[in-house]
Amino acid sequence: MDEQLRIILIIIVSVAIFGLLVFVFVKNYIRNKLNQLIKEEKDKKLK
Repeated sequence: MDEQLRIILIIIVSVAIFGLLVFVFVKNYIRNKLNQLIKEEKDKKLK
């Protein structure tokens, strides 16, 4: 039983770490994309 519990905990921790990494990458991508769009809009208004 201890071996199964250890394997389950390893899987849960691995999935949590992977999910956190994906979340951070997606958040940064969306932030950069929004900043780029905002900059383009400001440039259009200035012209």
